[in-house]
Amino acid sequence: MQRRHLIHTAALAAAVGFIGLPAAAQGTWPTGKTISYVVPFAAGGTTDTLGRLIGQQLGPVLGTTVVVENKGGAAGSVGSEAAARAAPDGYTLLGGTVSSHAINISLYPKLGYDPIKSFSPVTLIGTNPVVLVVAANSPHKTLKDVLAAAKGKEGGLSSASAGTGSSQHLAVELLAYKSGVKFTHIPYKGSGPAIQDVISGQVDMMFDTTVVAAPHIQSGKLRAIAVTSPKRLASMPDVPTVAESGVNGLADFQVQSWQAIFVPAATPAPIVSRLHDEIRKILAQPDMQTRLKGFGMEPADLNTTQIAAFQKAEVEKWAQVIKAANIKVD
Repeated sequence: MQRRHLIHTAALAAAVGFIGLPAAAQGTWPTGKTISYVVPFAAGGTTDTLGRLIGQQLGPVLGTTVVVENKGGAAGSVGSEAAARAAPDGYTLLGGTVSSHAINISLYPKLGYDPIKSFSPVTLIGTNPVVLVVAANSPHKTLKDVLAAAKGKEGGLSSASAGTGSSQHLAVELLAYKSGVKFTHIPYKGSGPAIQDVISGQVDMMFDTTVVAAPHIQSGKLRAIAVTSPKRLASMPDVPTVAESGVNGLADFQVQSWQAIFVPAATPAPIVSRLHDEIRKILAQPDMQTRLKGFGMEPADLNTTQIAAFQKAEVEKWAQVIKAANIKVD
């Protein structure tokens, strides 16, 4: 009996001791190991800035450190492929965008990851509508004016973009696809030089994010024709949506640049859920909302199931446009 009592007491003590161990010793997530936040673009851009803002607050909440790693190249493909191959253990996050997680799969013939199958969505940070602009002295004042002028000009009106396959490029290709009107695409190496040539009148028009275009609209150098969001923007209440133009076939026209966070596929659901909840709390803070608005972003409060459906629809939409326009990138 005494021996049996000693065994029971020892077992109980061991159990109590195990329960009293810190979470890290029990192997739960996170254990204090550094979390890598992969940004598949160069430092200084929107994806990079958002990653650093979120990481600075997410680390202390989780009791660890979040380190941003910039792995740019091929419109986000290089860094995304690296993240897809990482262990699905909650220690690798990826800042994904419409390029890396909706467009590239149809644009690059040998993409090293699948934007849907290789990842699990965590959070949709926000969307950034695109606005169609022309020079301030352009004769075109409405979308109907633009389409009519394009129909009457051989090759259509010229439209600048930040490069082949960019969201600016695909926006005009979507307009051409849905309206049946041709445009001549003029690719540049970035939005800066592209929009300057629209201001000077060397190029007829351009779709660009509100972040880039808004200062030039406010200064009177550009005229905003239409925004590509589902409803008018609070920052541009006088600018109609494309859907409001009354043009046949454009009632459902939407183009949105977006920012999201993903983890490698097969990351345990409890970890994904914890990340989703903590990041949503960070994004809901007033100072973060102010920063998002500063980027021209519209907040997006979707659960992971809704994000997956949104992404799937984006992949399918851009696949149709890229195929119809026969856009190819080596």
